[in-house]
Amino acid sequence: MTEILHHFMKELIEYSIILLELIGVLVLLAGALRATVNYIKGDPHTRVKLCRAMAMALEFKLGGEILRTVIVREFSEIALVGCIIVLRAGLSFLIHWAIRTEEKDQAEEKLETCTVEPLEKEKAEKHSSRFHSIKEVI
Repeated sequence: MTEILHHFMKELIEYSIILLELIGVLVLLAGALRATVNYIKGDPHTRVKLCRAMAMALEFKLGGEILRTVIVREFSEIALVGCIIVLRAGLSFLIHWAIRTEEKDQAEEKLETCTVEPLEKEKAEKHSSRFHSIKEVI
């Protein structure tokens, strides 16, 4: 009975790994296709969107690798899976860092364009009000 259950769990985990990795590939392909279309349209947020798709794809691939640790039997297999997990986690970290950096740069650019116009308008109003107050005094 335990052998049947063990075999069933092994098969379930193997199919789950394949499914998670397939989902990761599909997410990456869909994100790359969408990024290509956005790049052609001239969307300035293309890089962030592509990075998010890559990060999500890596999360699915990482989930598959974590599941793979359940069915490995030898230390060499565990070491290999562990190295793959560390590499994918590092890539995920770098992609998230790139996303934060790009979003910060875009926010700063947006802030600069939003604050320049009101400041110039405020200066113009301040100068005109000073001119009107001097005019009234004279």
